[in-house]
Amino acid sequence: MMRSHTIVVKLGTSVLTGGTQKVDRAHMVELVRQCAMLQRQGHKVVIVSSGAIAAGREHLNYPALPNTIATKQMLASVGQSRLIQEWEHLFAIYGLNVGQMLLTRADLDDRERYLNARDMIQTLLEHGIIPVVNENDAVATTEIKVGDNDNLSALVAILAEADQLLLLTDQLGLFTADPRNNPEAELIREVHTIDETLHKLAGGSGTNLGTGGMATKLQAADVARRAGIEVTIAAGSRPDVITDIAAGEAVGTRFLPLESPLESRKRWILGGPAVQGQLIIDAGAVTAVTQRGSSLLAKGIVAVSGQFARGEVVHVNTSTGQTVARGISRYGSEDLSKIAGKHSQDIVETLGYEYGPAAIHRDDMVVI
Repeated sequence: MMRSHTIVVKLGTSVLTGGTQKVDRAHMVELVRQCAMLQRQGHKVVIVSSGAIAAGREHLNYPALPNTIATKQMLASVGQSRLIQEWEHLFAIYGLNVGQMLLTRADLDDRERYLNARDMIQTLLEHGIIPVVNENDAVATTEIKVGDNDNLSALVAILAEADQLLLLTDQLGLFTADPRNNPEAELIREVHTIDETLHKLAGGSGTNLGTGGMATKLQAADVARRAGIEVTIAAGSRPDVITDIAAGEAVGTRFLPLESPLESRKRWILGGPAVQGQLIIDAGAVTAVTQRGSSLLAKGIVAVSGQFARGEVVHVNTSTGQTVARGISRYGSEDLSKIAGKHSQDIVETLGYEYGPAAIHRDDMVVI
């Protein structure tokens, strides 16, 4: 018998509306049927549902409104309650309960709140309840938004310790070129490495209905696969798309997970806090960090960018701007600017104190 999997299904606005201006309830029923089938097979399912703003517009009969944050928050406030009611009614057909989770970036930045969210989603799953997750758009400001439900779904997959993440969209998957204007574009079936070439292929936003295009899906896939999660980008309109992917069929574009998934703390570093600054390091430090698994010492830091406090997450970049790691800094930006390029034994003399010889300890760092 196939072992039980935890599967996160992200449904974009274009999937829920079928490309129209209103929520396609007939298609939602079909998606729910597939999720219910997975539950019956012993799998655990999480829904990351877009569509709150679209549902709000529909409920208010498409009012002419200014394009402001407050307006979008109003529409999300109205639409989110409508959307969760739809999910609740449809899953009830199959005798399943749903539990709503509304998250912001702030819920994931703080380690304790992150763990609380993780415990919450896993408790829902343990009790056979389908978590339905969305960004809390009614209160989220630019500073605390994840920004799109593709990246949110990757973070939710990490919280749920998922095996698979399905990014369902209005495209069949990732192509070698834009299939909408290039008839020779071919579907990429399997991805082992996400590089600059692939990012260029992803391009920009694919639809004006939602906030995520193929580029954000690629970002989400990269985050999830580093946490050991298999990711598939596929068309939400394809018959039995969810159950077929869960059964291992070749559907859409599959991103293979990295062989050694990160331990819990490093999953949080990768998927939790927003990056607050950057450390530019020299070639020797790049080799030490990426190939030898070493901590980052002050000696290897060439420059410090941004303002951040001790304990905040920063990117570690090469001199050409390539990000090679992400980690928790043991020193604030002001202190690091003073000790950059200095030997570890000179830290106390320079600052009058020290928090250890490493700027970022290897246990607090994820190599990218």
